[in-house]
Amino acid sequence: MIELIAHNLAPIMFVSLIVFLLLGYPVAFSLAANGLIFFAIAVELSPYSNSISLSWPLLQALPGRILDVMRNDTLLAIPFFTFMGIILERSGMAEDLLDTIGQLFGPVRGGLAYAVILVGALLAATTGVVAASVMAMGLISLPIMLRYGYDRPVAVGVIAASGTLAQIIPPSLVLIVLADQLGLSVGDMYAGALIPGLLLTAIYCAYVLIVTLLRPAALPALPVAARSLQG
Repeated sequence: MIELIAHNLAPIMFVSLIVFLLLGYPVAFSLAANGLIFFAIAVELSPYSNSISLSWPLLQALPGRILDVMRNDTLLAIPFFTFMGIILERSGMAEDLLDTIGQLFGPVRGGLAYAVILVGALLAATTGVVAASVMAMGLISLPIMLRYGYDRPVAVGVIAASGTLAQIIPPSLVLIVLADQLGLSVGDMYAGALIPGLLLTAIYCAYVLIVTLLRPAALPALPVAARSLQG
């Protein structure tokens, strides 16, 4: 039984992490607690298994690892980008941007969906934070889209998909972390991700176009009374 647990410690650890997250614990504390708990389990199992060789003195390297991460200049961009996304959301600039682009695409069927995708791409290029983009799009655009008769699954799907553009369109926090871990230049990572990010945005817009052709009632155009942008 001990050998079975020792050989399958990684999948058991992964399942335990999912359980922690489903119970509602924050991601940071779930990762830390899961790692420490299974480290202790692995240390206790190491005398009984040939596949595990861990000991308690290995924990002495933990403070040094934390200090190395705190001294990393590349990772300093993460809190600043997060702060930038919060400013855009709280100041109302993201709402004004969505409203303006929504008015621009108002006469087009599915115009609000196009506006959400383009604003999601612009917010991704500005903040690099997925949470900021999704929260801004969800709080601002979803009630408007439902008010004008958009199909709920399509509207939610467009918002969720456009929010994930922040993972790939530079400046992206994911690319910063990957560049740090792989030892590569952040600029090279950004240059390599720019075209795929724009291509993904175009694919989302093409999907909305196909939905408007197959299901016109799911993505209606804005009524004339709602179009305040003139000229």
